[in-house]
Parts: sequence; structure tokens; C-alpha cells
Amino acid sequence: MQLILSNATVVLPDQTLRGSVVVQDGQIADVQPGRSGSPSAMDLEGDILIPGAIDLHTDNLERQVQPRMNARWPSRAALLAHDAQCAAAGITTVFDSLCVGDLGFDEDRGRTCADAIADLEALVPSGLLKCDHFLHLRCELPAEGMPDLMSAWVGNRLLRMVSLMDHTPGAGQYADLGRYRMMRLRDGEDPTETEHRITTLQAQRARLRGPNRAAVLGLLRGADGPISQHVAVASHDDETLRDVAENLADGITISEFPVSLAAARAARAGDMAVIAGAPNLVRGGSHTGNVAAAELLAAGYVDALASDYVPVSLVHAAFLAADTLPFTLPAAIALISAAPARLAGFDDRGQIVPGQRADLVRVRLHEGLPVIRQVWCAGVQVA
Repeated sequence: MQLILSNATVVLPDQTLRGSVVVQDGQIADVQPGRSGSPSAMDLEGDILIPGAIDLHTDNLERQVQPRMNARWPSRAALLAHDAQCAAAGITTVFDSLCVGDLGFDEDRGRTCADAIADLEALVPSGLLKCDHFLHLRCELPAEGMPDLMSAWVGNRLLRMVSLMDHTPGAGQYADLGRYRMMRLRDGEDPTETEHRITTLQAQRARLRGPNRAAVLGLLRGADGPISQHVAVASHDDETLRDVAENLADGITISEFPVSLAAARAARAGDMAVIAGAPNLVRGGSHTGNVAAAELLAAGYVDALASDYVPVSLVHAAFLAADTLPFTLPAAIALISAAPARLAGFDDRGQIVPGQRADLVRVRLHEGLPVIRQVWCAGVQVA
């Protein structure tokens, strides 16, 4: 089946071109300057055509499962809603980021993870999902029993990314204990209970973080071999030079959401790729008081963006980077397409060039805000 998208401002890897994109059987067959002469061509009216966004980290599925603190949604219905939201946001390849282990944030997280994996295994081959879905398992290192949970899923065919995270109060994202206490207070927790939680989790971290980290890396390496080339492995919320040094020693190649400029600088110096949060850029700063994504981007320390907890932030952040930071539009779009494709080991998507999957997003700028008008995944319109 052929599709011709004509009269578009096409964002190519190194330039923009007013032209047409020819899609044949789900792949980009040709990119041509000017309007197409075919009567079946679709006129994009000069709108911007970008590659489909590749989101290496989205927690949005967890939020669809639990839209309110005491309201749980049916798991498979939540997945379908999440899939539709990602497609509407211009995301065509989704890494569903699910927590393995919990430190008291959500007692049902284990159930959410297990149900979501079962749902993905059922729905991915069905052809009912709009986007291309993969697994990103987020291993909570200080959590009781986490390696046993992880061992059941490490060989899953959808698994393409694992991150090592530590949400202990006083470390990483929650290094500022004052902010952590305020967060728990806003959630209605009694201050005495919060202090008990802090003490308990810090002791748990001292006991479990090291052994659990070694266990997960062992699962990924197999019989003492290198980390699997089919699974990207990232650290999460790096704060100190010591964090980065530990990751480099363990062969970890991606630093996801570093919380300090020093950690991002050290990661890049060690040839680690850095992923920053798109919501951080769109909001103008971190919601937890950590380093601003704009500062990291301006310093040249960011390789890719991820939507984290707001799918619509991804395309918005790329256009914002092109508008307010020293990025050309092709370079900014690469932060959400070609760069994450490379980090995830994909060579079939992320750019508008012949031979790539026809994952495409039509965007119109309205007073500077990117409005997504149409989305195609492998040549099929999904939004």
C-alpha cells in the first residue's frame, strides 16, 4: 500500500526540506523536493513532518492504572488508554517503564508490573495497539525481594531496557530530605510515620542496595559474560561523581535523569549517554528541585529526552529546544527520535530516510506551541 505525504516541511537528519515523502508497505520509499504530482497525494499544507518520537521512559501506564490514590483501573483498559495517549502525543515507539520492587510509594506496584507485562504479551501480537511497545523495567535496588521478581522477566522478548534506581530518602532524586518530608506531608502522612519511614528505608538501603545491584547485573550478564547487547542498561538519578564511577565500573552506558550538573558532566566524560526529562524542560525546571534540563542541554550534556510522566511533553520539549536553546530543528528532533533509537539499539526507525519505518508525525506550530495533527506508525495512521 502506498501513501504520499506532499507539501510538507520535512525534518531530515541534517536539514529541513519542503517536499514529499513516499511510503510503501510501511516503509519510507523516497523523499522528494517539491510537491508530488500524484492525484492521490495528501497535501500537508506546509505542516512540519517529523519522525515518530521514541520514548525510552514513560510512567504513564502506571498512572492510567491508578488515576487516583484510592482508585484502581482495570489493567488492560488502562493499557489501551495509555497506548492511545502516546499515539496522540506523537510517540510511535513506547518503552513502558514499570517498577520492579517498591519503597512504600505504591503497595500495588508489583501487581501493576505483573499485570502490565501480561497485557503487553497479549496485546502486542494482536495488532490492536496503535504504537510499537517494549518493556523498560526499573529496578528499585533497595527493595526487598526485587532480584527474585526481576529473574522472572529478564528473558522476556519485549524487554529492551533496564534501569537501576534508588528512591531512598536522602539519596538521588530525594537527596533533599526536607523536600521528601514535605512530599509525604502533602500525601497526608503523619510526620512521625515519615521519620520512621526514612530511618527504615535508609537501613534497608545499607543492607540491600549492593547485593541487589550485583544480582540484577548478574542476571543481565548471564554466566559472568558482558551485559546483554539486546537490553540497554541505565543508571537512574545519578547525583555524585561516586555514582557515575560505580556505573562506569559496572559497564553501564546510559545515565538516565542525572540530578546534578556534576553527575551529567562526569557521565559524558566517561562516554555514557545522558537522558533528560522532557517535562523538566517544558516546565522550566525540575519538580523535585534538581538540575534543570535546559542547563544540561545548554552545556551539551544531553543525548536524548524522555517523557517520564507526561507523554505530550516529548514533542513539545523538542520544539522548545529548537526555539530557546542552541539547537537546529533537526538536532532538536533527533533528541526524541534518532538518538533514543540508537541508545535502544534500533536501526530501523528514528529518521525520515528511505528504508526506515514510516513512523511519522504531522505538526503545526500555533503561536509557538506544536500541535500534533496526524500520526502514522509503520505507515498506518493511528492518530
